[in-house]
Amino acid sequence: MGAGQNAMLLPILTQILLVLVMYGALQIAKTRASKAGLVDEARRALNEDAWPDFVRQINNNIRNQFELPVLFLVLALILWRLQPGGLLPLVLAWGFVATRVVHAWIHTHSNHVPHRRLAFTLGAVLVLLMLLDVLWLILAG
Repeated sequence: MGAGQNAMLLPILTQILLVLVMYGALQIAKTRASKAGLVDEARRALNEDAWPDFVRQINNNIRNQFELPVLFLVLALILWRLQPGGLLPLVLAWGFVATRVVHAWIHTHSNHVPHRRLAFTLGAVLVLLMLLDVLWLILAG
């Protein structure tokens, strides 16, 4: 496979990088909260509410990265295998990753639910289109 055929791996790796960045942000937020005395130290190991909201927002976003994005990752790998170098799968994949970056930003900053829901919904539509592309390639092939 040439470089163009491996282009689908770039949005996959970017999604993985987003998760790692969120883990880094979580570590920084937890350290900051602990140093500021904002954590119920006796309850923090087992109780999420021992942490301040800004820590829980990041933590919740990380959990979200293992929901819909898992479907994206599977479908992206299938599309990479079935249609290496295809433009439509690449556009859908980059679109999905963009919605996840926007979703993460909203989730960890304003946390405005209507905007966050819109980013999620757009990502879900892109995953559905990826699924339809996979089905089309399987049934047509």
